[in-house]
Formats: sequence, C-alpha cells, structure tokens
Amino acid sequence: MTSTGIPVGTSIDLNADLGEGFGRWHLTDDEQLLSVVTSANVACGFHAGDASTMRRVCDLAAERGVRIGAQVSYRDLAGFGRRAMDVPPDELAAEVAYQIGALEVFARAAGTRVAYVKPHGALYNRVVRDEEQARAVVDGVRLADASLPVLGLPGSRFLGVAAEAGLPVVTEAFADRAYTDEGTLVPRGWEGAVITRSEDVVERSVGLARSGVVTSHSGRDIAVRARSLCLHGDTPGAVELARRVRARLEEAGVRVEAFV
Repeated sequence: MTSTGIPVGTSIDLNADLGEGFGRWHLTDDEQLLSVVTSANVACGFHAGDASTMRRVCDLAAERGVRIGAQVSYRDLAGFGRRAMDVPPDELAAEVAYQIGALEVFARAAGTRVAYVKPHGALYNRVVRDEEQARAVVDGVRLADASLPVLGLPGSRFLGVAAEAGLPVVTEAFADRAYTDEGTLVPRGWEGAVITRSEDVVERSVGLARSGVVTSHSGRDIAVRARSLCLHGDTPGAVELARRVRARLEEAGVRVEAFV
C-alpha cells in the first residue's frame, strides 16, 4: 500500500513541472502536457514562472480537470532553482508560504484550488536528508494551508517530517532519472543521471507503476513505492514521450488518475 492507501500496480498519478517560463521565454509545452498529465507542478516565480504564466497555466489546468500543485523553490531564477543555497529556516518557511499563496490566487480565479505542494530542484534534493530545511518547508506549507498534501521522494526526511506534522504525504518516482542503490536520485552532474532513451523511460514507468521496482545506476533492482510518477517537461520530445508513457500504462492495465 502507498501512503495514500492505494495498492501499487493499480493506479498512478502523472505529474509534470509546468509554467517554467518567464516573460517571453518559454521552456515547457504547457498546453500539450496538460492533455496528458493528471497533476501540474506549477512554478511559482522563484525558479521560473511569473504572474501571467501562473494565471495561464491555472486556467488551462482547471479547464482540463488537472490538479494544480505549487512547485516551491529556493529564490534562484538565474540558476533555475538547481543551485545549492543556505537559507535560514524562518526565511525559507516564509518564502514557501509566499509561493503557495501567489499560486492560490490564480487557482481560485480559475475556479479551483492549489491541491498539493512539491519542492523543486536543489530544494527537493536538500530536504531528502536535511531535516532542518525539511522542517522549514513543512512549516511554510502549514502556514499556507495545513491540509495540503506534499509530494516527495520515498524515505526522505521531508516526507517523514511532514507526516509527523500531520500533512498528507504522497510518494513519487522518476522514470527518466537514475537511482542510487539507496533509492535516492543520482546527481544530475553524473554520467547517466538522466535516462534519455525513450523506450527505457516507457518501460521503467510501467515497472514502477505495476511492481514498484526500478533498476538502479549500478544494476540492482530496488523498491520505489510511489503513487505519482514525474514526467519532466523540459526535455526534448517531452510531449510525445509523455503520451507514450500514458498510453503504455493504460495498455498495461494501470489506471491513470490524480492522487487528490
């Protein structure tokens, strides 16, 4: 059973990072990806995104019944939120709440609500092991809305701290990222950290959804129990790959549906 009480292998949520543009610059094909995914992690202005982009993505997501999630980050537009930063806990908690609040305005205007929270990039990886930063993110979520589920890596300190604080927790997996033998993500700077062969991504997606198992960077089969599967929207051919993943999951008898 996953943390949401749904047996692995019967149902999976597909999430993608969207709204990752700024001004006239656009990175993700939001409109096309919103026809495939069931949950949208919307950039809230700290690593990418701006007011008009957030509003547009929220409108599109609401029209298509896709759940809206706040993708919160360190304040790092220049580094796309992927640079290591040391932010005091009180400041980080306030900035997390600020990002959620900003997105909530546009979600409400579209007739819906922010449904969950997911950290991005360096913050996502930091809270896997750093309890202080994990608690700061959890404090920020609770400040914004103590009922919001949080999305993160199985076994992370972030999900552990969130559960202790009473937040609903949802585990996720990555079909296009390499895993260590410990079940964490291989750092992006390592060779082979990102899986680029589309057929491998598709087959890993099915394996994760049906059996909760993925082959690690060293060739070992490891358990990764997840209720949601992340599809990166900033890779070449992302839309077509997302369509193939969803089609193959459905062919394999896996229901594709939002976790909230």
